[in-house]
Amino acid sequence: MLKESEIKEIEQLCLENRKNILTMVYTAKSGHIGGSLSSCELLTVLFHKCMKNAPQGVLSEEYNSRDRFVLSKGHVSPIYYSILSQLGYIPKDELLTFRQLGTRLQGHPSLWCPGVEVATGSLGQGLSMACGIAISLKLDKNPANVFVLLGDGELQEGNVWEAFMQAPHRKLDNLIAIIDRNRLQIDGSTENIKPLDNLVDKLKAFNWEVIEIDGHNISEIYDAIEKAKLSSNPVAIVANTIKGKGVSFMENNAGWHGKAPSKEDYERAMAELNR
Repeated sequence: MLKESEIKEIEQLCLENRKNILTMVYTAKSGHIGGSLSSCELLTVLFHKCMKNAPQGVLSEEYNSRDRFVLSKGHVSPIYYSILSQLGYIPKDELLTFRQLGTRLQGHPSLWCPGVEVATGSLGQGLSMACGIAISLKLDKNPANVFVLLGDGELQEGNVWEAFMQAPHRKLDNLIAIIDRNRLQIDGSTENIKPLDNLVDKLKAFNWEVIEIDGHNISEIYDAIEKAKLSSNPVAIVANTIKGKGVSFMENNAGWHGKAPSKEDYERAMAELNR
């Protein structure tokens, strides 16, 4: 259980991340705001409180035992880069180079960027990559965990369900999938495009342990991840979130999936966050 002081710390980090997301996408005039904002608490808690991180260059034993992370929904790279800057993998002023020519901070994560384990972007592939990493760690008797963040829209990809079958079959208790269930994708509602409900029952039918949470509740996120780390099965955390969370006119609006804000939009959004 997190202390009240730790919750306050995460809240401040989330606020900084939301401002960074808006500034990066506004400066680049390109990028994905909606899903970055909806997964803000999920990744901030994961990286700052639950994952074992080890920057490159530390003693090899510590580096090899680090937890691994795969951003399957690679288009929400702004939140990823913001957190990597908080952890010291990249300078904070480098965030303003997002999506610029020659930058290490590509629109989708690239191995050019320190702290990025896997280059992602083609939706539906991240969970399979995570399965492969988890199997490799098992073979090496490495105690590290593998975390993967998926969007709910990408669960419409068939490759995801092959991976959902593979993980229990290979007894990958070192694999934790976090699903950003904001119920919106680029074309609108997930339930109108290709319904996923009841998602929890579907995942249980594939022999995963499933934990359903409020994906913006810091304590629930922390408790779910810590519980998942102790499981003897692969675990899926279904996190109910709000796309565009934190900016009133972006919340639950599929139009902000991949649109850069105008100057007026940016100033209005930042004013809300600075209240």
